[in-house]
Amino acid sequence: MARIKLGMVGGGNDAFIGGVHRIAARIDDRFELVAGALSSTPEKSAASAKDLGIPRSYGSFIEMAQAEASHDNGIEAVSIVTPNHVHAAAAKAFLARGIHVICDKPLTSTMQDAADLEKAVADSKALFVLTHNYTGYPMIRQARDMVASGELGTIRIVQAEYPQDWLTSPMENEGLKQAEWRTDPIRSGAGGSIGDIGTHAHNLACFVSGLQVESLAADLHAFGAGRTLDDNAHIMLRFTSGARGMLWSSQVAPGNENALKLRIYGDMGGLEWCQEDPNYLWFTHHGESKRLLTRNGSGASAASQTVSRIPGGHPEGYLEGFATIYNEAANAIRAVQVGADRASVMGVLPGITAGMDGMKFINACVTSSSNDATWTNL
Repeated sequence: MARIKLGMVGGGNDAFIGGVHRIAARIDDRFELVAGALSSTPEKSAASAKDLGIPRSYGSFIEMAQAEASHDNGIEAVSIVTPNHVHAAAAKAFLARGIHVICDKPLTSTMQDAADLEKAVADSKALFVLTHNYTGYPMIRQARDMVASGELGTIRIVQAEYPQDWLTSPMENEGLKQAEWRTDPIRSGAGGSIGDIGTHAHNLACFVSGLQVESLAADLHAFGAGRTLDDNAHIMLRFTSGARGMLWSSQVAPGNENALKLRIYGDMGGLEWCQEDPNYLWFTHHGESKRLLTRNGSGASAASQTVSRIPGGHPEGYLEGFATIYNEAANAIRAVQVGADRASVMGVLPGITAGMDGMKFINACVTSSSNDATWTNL
């Protein structure tokens, strides 16, 4: 099958997440990166394109969207890997021209931008995919499958946490680009740690449990001197099913690198998963010994094996999770191109609905915390 012609907005050769997306797009050999508006100036964009071997470089995403839509061999899809405040405008420019969009999370920086983008997705014939990459991990797919099949019984408790330590020191004042924009409310939006990593924990909790958060009570705090956005958050959750939960996100917890964890407990059993050891899933049936399930090992489900690339015992993780999103996006794009219904091809891929859920989560957290952690509906 021919590779999908891909463009990229943002992600110059000094940007971490751009490199991640480029690797992920190549792992299953489904995409060919042929165009980019990679940086904030035409000169920087051209330099990055030359270094990365990208044939067509543009000075802005508007220029790129217009030119590629009229190009005889123009891009079919675009990856948007900019700071949050650019997501909506860039995505709308390509969606309006029928170019499929693969966008980094969170959806946007403001609720108004999110609503505008939601309408643009509805009005377009193109697909919109949000890269909540942790949903692509094999053992997360297995956990979701086990919950859906009733192996845990009725879900009672959902616990999610994502602590990091990289903002314990004021890295935004030390020239670190990633820290500068993530602590800036103009570029990041209303959420600090809750927008950057809390949305991952929230998305994963809902994706695996199959539940939706109804209301929350949040205590957001900025420990870093001079910060206006939260770097630590404790959040109580109530789900529409009646289940209860807690979510902790922090970027000032020394000793934690990317310690995303998920625990789900029902009236018949429980599951535990840790992103830093992603090939293992612990399952306990009530009254029995804890069992270790391994990726592509004995007891691996079809849901996990389908997105597993190598034999059990060989680590798979972050890049492969991203690659699963890209591979499934490629399948969806090709299906739409031959006439399949847009809604039917998404499967479990996160899209505009997951993005809007994340924005409502951020908004509710900020509202609750500003009102002394009162319970707030999403």
